[in-house]
This record gives sequence, C-alpha cells and structure tokens, in this order.
Amino acid sequence: MKIVRCHNGWMIATAAALSALAYPVTCAAAEDGRFQKLSVYLERNVQDHDAEIRFEATGAEEGLAALKVLAPGERTVIDLRTPDSKLGIRSLTLESPEPSDDGIVRADFPAGAYRFEGTTTKGASLRGETRLSHAFPEPAAFEYPRPDQKDIPATALTLRWSVPKGSEACVIVIEQTGTPYEVRALLPGSARSFTVPEGFLRAGKAYKFAIGTVAKDGNRSFIEAGFTTARAR
Repeated sequence: MKIVRCHNGWMIATAAALSALAYPVTCAAAEDGRFQKLSVYLERNVQDHDAEIRFEATGAEEGLAALKVLAPGERTVIDLRTPDSKLGIRSLTLESPEPSDDGIVRADFPAGAYRFEGTTTKGASLRGETRLSHAFPEPAAFEYPRPDQKDIPATALTLRWSVPKGSEACVIVIEQTGTPYEVRALLPGSARSFTVPEGFLRAGKAYKFAIGTVAKDGNRSFIEAGFTTARAR
C-alpha cells in the first residue's frame, strides 16, 4: 500500500512530536513453544486495488541462522540463511511486491497452513505453524477530514471514521508529504477517532492519511486520502 510502505516495524518516531506505537496483532504460538511470534497475512489498498502478503517471525533469545517457510502443498516460499553471522537474526518481517491484481498474490500464496522451520545460531530447531486466509475485512469510511479537504486546523486535529462491525483493530497512518515524518497507531476495533499528537502537524502543509481495518485473522484493508492544513495567519 503506497502510504503504508517504509513501515516494516510499527514503532514510529516523529520530529518534535509524540510517537504512536503499534504492533501487528496476528500471532500464532509455535508447536514447540520456541518461536515467540509467527504471522502471515494479506494487506490491500482499496483505492489502488493492489495487495501484498507479509510474513513475520520472532525466534528465541538467540538469533536465527536459517528460516524456511513452507506453503500448503509443501512448497517452499521462503528460505533464508545467515551463514557468516554469529548473532543471526532474531526477528524478521518480509513482504511481497504489490501487484495491482490481488488474485496474483492469492494464486502465489494459497490459503491454508504455513509451516515455519528455524535453526538458531546455537543449533536449536524451531518449528511452528500459522494459517493464511484470503478473506479481506470490509474497509472503513472517512468522516473527517474528508478526502482532499483543505484548510484543516494544524492543532487539536481529531480524525474520525466509521468501520464495519467485527473489526479486530484499526491501523492509522499519517504522513507529511515529501518528508519522512509520520505517525502510526494501532487502535482497538471499536475506535472511531484519533487525535493527532500536538506538534506533528505544520501550517500550510499537505498530508496523507490511511485507515486500515484489521480482521481477526490479521488481514487488512486500507483506504487512503489527503488533506491540507490551513496556512498560518
């Protein structure tokens, strides 16, 4: 999703502003209890009609020297190694390209059980399994600001939206266009508003914002729009 890229890791720092923290909620315990987190989920942008798949794995205290993920039918879709590292990699987030046809993603990554197999730098074996669904949640709807609305106040701005029943969580992303500054938050599915931290918005600037609904299986549907803050007087 275009607005939701450069975002592997949900901890976001903003300049001279409070940070919003959010973490993916799709987790599955490993069969032997050694993987601390496993997830695989789909993410789509409703307006752009594109989609991607994301894999996340967190191992034990020691790093991973190897990680393999097998899709339904025993097809290997990930095979990573760190042969010359003594520490290895403890946590990984991997995502596919974003074709405009989400059918391409679903064809390459079928629904069903995905098996994770890891080897730590100390030689311990990790195994776990989690499931991928192809069902996307219904998207949210903007209430305020409206898409492309201008002269939005740069202070005390509260975003508002509506979401369908049954959403597990909402992801909020706000970017200042043309800069690395952004705010992200992961909110409960019952949330209908979010107040932007004071100091983040600047007068007379363009911003993009996205709202993502998160299903219980972790799949996400994003809508995105832009707004412009009022000039200083």
